[in-house]
Amino acid sequence: MVLGILRKIFKPAGTGGKVTKEVRKRVEYADWDKEKLIERILELESSNNTITKTIKQDPQPSKKGKKGKKVKKFDFSKYNTRFIALRFAYLGWNYNGLAIQKEVTPLPTVEGTILEAMNKCKLVPSMVPQEYKFSRCGRTDKGVSAMNQVISLRVRSNLTDEEQLDPANDCKEIQYINILNQLLPDDIRISAVCLRPPKDFDARFSCEYRHYKYLFHKEGLDLEKMQKAAKLYEGEHDFRNFCKLDGSKQITNYFRTIKSANIKHVYNDFYCFDLIGSAFLWHQVRCMTAILFLIGQGLEEPELINAMIDISTTPQKPIYEMANDIPLLLYDCKFPDMEWLEANLDDYKSIKYGKAVSSLALDYHLKSTVVEIFKNTLPKNETNLSGKVRINLGDGKGKVLTNYEKILDRDVMAPVDEVNKKYIERKKRNSKQSLNK
Repeated sequence: MVLGILRKIFKPAGTGGKVTKEVRKRVEYADWDKEKLIERILELESSNNTITKTIKQDPQPSKKGKKGKKVKKFDFSKYNTRFIALRFAYLGWNYNGLAIQKEVTPLPTVEGTILEAMNKCKLVPSMVPQEYKFSRCGRTDKGVSAMNQVISLRVRSNLTDEEQLDPANDCKEIQYINILNQLLPDDIRISAVCLRPPKDFDARFSCEYRHYKYLFHKEGLDLEKMQKAAKLYEGEHDFRNFCKLDGSKQITNYFRTIKSANIKHVYNDFYCFDLIGSAFLWHQVRCMTAILFLIGQGLEEPELINAMIDISTTPQKPIYEMANDIPLLLYDCKFPDMEWLEANLDDYKSIKYGKAVSSLALDYHLKSTVVEIFKNTLPKNETNLSGKVRINLGDGKGKVLTNYEKILDRDVMAPVDEVNKKYIERKKRNSKQSLNK
């Protein structure tokens, strides 16, 4: 490195880069030991500050043509676009929910991660979804996973509008699945693409129903009683007492239709609350599950659900804890018949990124096994809580209460109209304060 610096510094002007006798003499410094060389450099420092400046600024000369090169901006106007739908799956515990957020969040969002990958490979022009007709099927909260989530949007295409209509040209199109899976983390996988969605397709409004599963361990729960209670959810009901009230949405209609609700076996001692509905309110599934756990523990009776969906009996939501987010997954989203194209499973890239998911599964399985062994080597926990009650919230910890109070005897939250009114008043007040600043 020092030899290169000396050649650079002592190259006389007008020599065309040729090494003169003077430079050859100075190049002999390369044969000196470290201490002697440093001593000589320090001697020269007072008369030639260039040496010190060069050593500090250019410790390792940059590669020719790399430094300072101006990056040419990608011109989207030169390319065609097409409207597509993407089907994908993700594990939710590493993300701050599905939807991209305006404000900075502690964890990335799933959509934000996908759009960032799309922007990086120039499939979309920006991180602003409104610019390319973006829509999502089911919005999931922080920690919640999905197996068949769907988004629709307009992306860059290799084909003309006319060529896009002919399936014979699909092989010439951008390989959306493979490209995105190369850029996305292992816990977000694109599983299929629809290159020609139905006319007026929208990932949110074209969905016929959403299918959720909430996983749980059967320990301490009466499954037959929970099944009896789950069936009471079916049909069209006002679910204002089974959701988180949000004034910013100004919702006035809390009626939702549940197509089926059942307790189903998954494997070993694990079961799930299997729920299919046309649409759901914010935190609705987790609230419904929390009430089922109370019934399964024998703390409440199935008839509680009838009382809570009858607004004349229970006009305001009683205060209670909702179930944990991690065991909840959006299992499927049902759409009209669509032409979904999956990646060629025999293709090297598909095998490579499929293997990444297998590796991820093995990693979690090994950790789970280690934790199980860890648990079995420790003294067993006493189940006697000295008269206290542990509420099952699906996370294995729950909440310990000295005295359990029946749901219908508890304090209630503010009514829907009041929540909406307070939000509007607060918004007006904040707007005034902003104008006065």
